[in-house]
Parts: sequence; structure tokens; C-alpha cells
Amino acid sequence: MLAEFIAIFSAMGWAGDAVFVRLGTRKSNIFAAMLVSYAVSVALVWLFLLATTSLDFLRSPAMLYFLISGCLQPLFARALYYEGFSRIGVARAGPLRGAEPFFATAIAVMVLHEHPTFPVYGGTVLIVASIWVISWRDSGQAKWHLRDAVFPLGAALVSAISQTLRKQGLAILPNPFVATATVTSTSLVLLLIFVCATRRTYLLRMKRESLAFFVSASLIACSAQVSNFVAIARGELSVIIPLLNTTPLFNVIFSALFLRNVETVTPRIVLGAIVMVAGIVLITVR
Repeated sequence: MLAEFIAIFSAMGWAGDAVFVRLGTRKSNIFAAMLVSYAVSVALVWLFLLATTSLDFLRSPAMLYFLISGCLQPLFARALYYEGFSRIGVARAGPLRGAEPFFATAIAVMVLHEHPTFPVYGGTVLIVASIWVISWRDSGQAKWHLRDAVFPLGAALVSAISQTLRKQGLAILPNPFVATATVTSTSLVLLLIFVCATRRTYLLRMKRESLAFFVSASLIACSAQVSNFVAIARGELSVIIPLLNTTPLFNVIFSALFLRNVETVTPRIVLGAIVMVAGIVLITVR
């Protein structure tokens, strides 16, 4: 049961990360949030590896998988996700981000030529229904555009591709700290290259009042990332994946508890989150 508890802890961690980033981006932007998140994670995990692990892992072929994965996630996926909840809120973006198993199944069918069972198709229908429930906006609610849902959904797609690469890398080198250090370092380097090449270093500036939120988010995100790899390495995927994707429920719960003055959690959003998680369970537990 240890792996299962670790997976739930990871899901809670990503929801907590989203809440702190949401609070911090009221005064700053997602690029500043990513810089703090990556820098803190890189520093902590590499210090741990240098103190406890031989650097022989640098010659492992698994590093290639981790490097490519790092190009996709967390940088690209997190940028899309952060942009998503800055536009439509954590309570909506979180459940939509949870559509990752749907995209993973689609990739398996189209690329790997797998043959899904009936529960997979049932889960797909539930996920599509939940997207409709979450995305529907009454005229009296705060204005946002349906196209803004592309950002958290894009994060889910990128994450599904990246997770496939990570799974292959962990099969070669089952060290969650090496995986975390590699993918996060890659994303940090890419972020710095992007802002420097486009002369947008001003995006990395942040208000003093945002720093505490971003540092708190980075500590939580680092522990959630490591926990994710530990759970996958120790548990059965058919059990761990649904638990990792319970983040939408925690997004809704944490939004209701801590973001009351920032965004509104409606019964429709809660229903959509529950339906989406039900679809995720059907797809992954088969």
C-alpha cells in the first residue's frame, strides 16, 4: 500500500502547487513561477544526488529518454497548464489537465496499434462529457473563452507523450531522483534559452509578494515530482495511474478552501471533476 499512498500524495502535491502559483500570479506571471520552481527543484535534487549517488548514471542510455521528456515536461506542459488556470481558473484547468489518460490511450491506439477494451471507450465518453460540463459557461459567470480550454488540454497531451518516454527511461534506470533532476534541469535550461533568445528576460521579474507563493509552490512541486516517479517505480501502473490522476479532485477541494476570493467553484465544476475521474478510472483500470 506504500506506493498507493505515495501516488495520492503526489496528486495532492500538484494540486497544492497550482493553488500557490495561482496566488502568486496575481502580481507576477507564469514565467517567473516556472523559474523559481525549476531553480529550487534543480538545486535540491542535484545536491541530494551529489551527496548520495555516483555520477555513473550520466552514461546510462536512460538519460536520452529523460532529456527528451524534459523538453516536453515539465516546461512545455507546465507552461500550458499555468496559462490555462490563469485564464479559466484552477478549478476548471485542473480537471481538464486530468485528461492525460485519454490522450495516452489515443496514442496507444494510433501509434502502438493496441486494442482497447469496452471500459476504455466508456471512460473516453465520460471524459468528453466532463469536458463539456466543465467548459460550459453561464452568461452570469466571469467571462472566459472556450478556446482557453486548449491550454490545459494541451498540457495533458504533452504530458502523455512525455510519460511514455519516462516509462521507458525508468525501465533502464529506475532512479526517480535522477529522472527528476534530468527533466527539471532540461526544462530550466530551455526556459532560460527561450527568454534570452526572445529578449524577454523581463518576464522573469516578479513582485516581492509573489516570491513566497512561488517558493512554496516549488517545494511542493519538487516533492510531487519525485513522488510520482517513486510510485510508478514501486507500484503497478494499473493501480498507480488512476491515483496519480486524482489531482482534479484535490484542485476542486483546494480551490474551494483556499481560493474563495480568487475564483468560484460551482456545482457544475465539481460534477465535471467527479465524472472525469470516473472516466480516468475506467480507462486505466482494465
